[in-house]
Amino acid sequence: ITKMHFQWDWLCLGVLIISSVTAGIENEENLDADVEVENFDKQSQEADVDREKSSTEVVYQTPKPTGEVYFTETFDEGLSGWVLSVTLKEDMDDNVAKYDGRWEVEELKENAVPGDKGLVLKSVAKYHAISAMLTKAFVFDDKPLIVQYEVNFQKGIDCGGAYIKLLSSSSDLNLEYFFDKTPYTIMFGPDKCGEDYKLHFIFRHKNPKTGEYDEKHAERPDVDLKKFYLDKKTHLYTLVLKPDDTFEILIDQTVVSKGSLLENMIPPVNPSKEIEDPTDKKPDDWDERPKIPDPNAVKPDDWDEDEPAKIEDPDAVKPEGWLDDEPQYVPDPNARKPKDWDEEMDGEWEAPQIPNPKCETAPGCGEWVRPMKNNPKYKGKWRAPMINNPNYQGIWSPRKIPNPDYFEDLHPFKMTTVSAIGLELWSMTSDIYFDNFIICSEKEVADRWAADSWGLKKLVASANEPGMFSQLVTAAEEHPWLWVLYILTLALPVGLSVLFCWPGKKSDEYIDFKKPDVSKQTTKGELKEETEEFEDDELEEEKENEYTGEDERREMEDTKGKLIKDTKKMGREAPVSDIYDDEEENEVPDEEENEVADGSQEGDRSNKSDSEDEKKEADEGMGDRPLKSVRKRRVRKD
Repeated sequence: ITKMHFQWDWLCLGVLIISSVTAGIENEENLDADVEVENFDKQSQEADVDREKSSTEVVYQTPKPTGEVYFTETFDEGLSGWVLSVTLKEDMDDNVAKYDGRWEVEELKENAVPGDKGLVLKSVAKYHAISAMLTKAFVFDDKPLIVQYEVNFQKGIDCGGAYIKLLSSSSDLNLEYFFDKTPYTIMFGPDKCGEDYKLHFIFRHKNPKTGEYDEKHAERPDVDLKKFYLDKKTHLYTLVLKPDDTFEILIDQTVVSKGSLLENMIPPVNPSKEIEDPTDKKPDDWDERPKIPDPNAVKPDDWDEDEPAKIEDPDAVKPEGWLDDEPQYVPDPNARKPKDWDEEMDGEWEAPQIPNPKCETAPGCGEWVRPMKNNPKYKGKWRAPMINNPNYQGIWSPRKIPNPDYFEDLHPFKMTTVSAIGLELWSMTSDIYFDNFIICSEKEVADRWAADSWGLKKLVASANEPGMFSQLVTAAEEHPWLWVLYILTLALPVGLSVLFCWPGKKSDEYIDFKKPDVSKQTTKGELKEETEEFEDDELEEEKENEYTGEDERREMEDTKGKLIKDTKKMGREAPVSDIYDDEEENEVPDEEENEVADGSQEGDRSNKSDSEDEKKEADEGMGDRPLKSVRKRRVRKD
């Protein structure tokens, strides 16, 4: 047991050392991370750290495209090339139909990169419209289309959009008259109102037979979009359209939705080959009932529909002590009429009713009424049983006819050419931030553009994020149930540490075995007699074990001499158990070793009888039985 406690102490000490080392390593890693960020800011981006504002500032350089592009915009030079709409929305009053929402070019309010500016929607509950021509038109031929830009809802978002429109090429396209009805080819970006979080990807498909355009909406992503609208961080939105008629939608360079233009659009690009005949009508005698009442069934003569469902229980007896004359409620005797009570205006004042205190100790008060029970004769209204309808014809549906508008467009990627980009928005929240637009055909070009622009914003935001503790507290404020999880997480290791590391009580058996027998003391004469008996016992053992070697016999004699010598030195108050403990530590005869090997046969019996043996030995004294049994029991316990 002592060895076990010693091992647990070392285990606990090891856990504490490992925890300390881990904490030190984490502190060093955090320090190294801070140094790495600082070095990166100083060397790669030539940054200055503002200690008072606790933000990492980097020297910003306007990103440059590294390949062929159709449009780029950083807004670092203002709104050059952008056109504000001056038209009105249709079918609305002139006072509210104006596109008079204000736009500004500003830096981010939080985690700003000095010198990096973006387009900011400033007005609330107003229509905004602004657009710009592409550097060159994009033709949907054999190259992918990649559209990418940044959005930051700096104040969150209640209801409003942050999507863009790629305007279709036409000879009469005038950006000053850009409004909601201006033809577009693709609409892409986030939109939210209420608790409906959307990420639009809509393209207008031209019907090859009629020439009319229909909007095709991509299926909703399977991911939770809520955090992108509420975390007030800058997010990167990317749309990739490929010539093989597939698409991918990414947020922060992670795919959130992908599919096929032929299979994952609503409604489908290609109509069905057959449609229901609009002129077909269901016949009047068409029977869609799978079951009908049995016309041959007859109500039984003994079926009484007038029997009530409940009747009074005739066997019920009024409980003893029932207070018939006491009402269940009585006026409150402690109530007093308010001083401002006007009987002419308020009527006669009456004390409020309270439960009758006399009824609290009685089975009940008021007039006793027999309880109701289910009526055994009740059967309810009779109805004929249901049978299969022999005239059942199934659910009627119109017949199918060939779809006169059917067509098959196997390559919906070949959309209408795009020549301009525009933002036509309405929002109940201001300060929506847009930045770093790019339209290109190579993913590597878009990724490099993002690294030189959005990557810096992400770096600064990461450096300014609160510590882990602050994040946990913030999360718990939003979701109070997390406090329970935190408490359990902290209490579990503490409880286990206390359970396994706290010194426990030694077992009663161990204490009883180790404590000296102070209840009975031995005189020197008794010790001498016991020593003589011990010598006789040893002589008998030597005779019985003649096979034992000369070295063992000499060792036994030395031990015996030491025991006699120690006995003479002990005073009258020396406990007998100490003598035998010393003797047993120095001597374990072969006979006892043999008995240890046979311990498996008498293990259960010895465990139960140990405590009884000790009590007998304490009462009878060491002279009442040979010392040999004491040594045997000691060996067995070891």
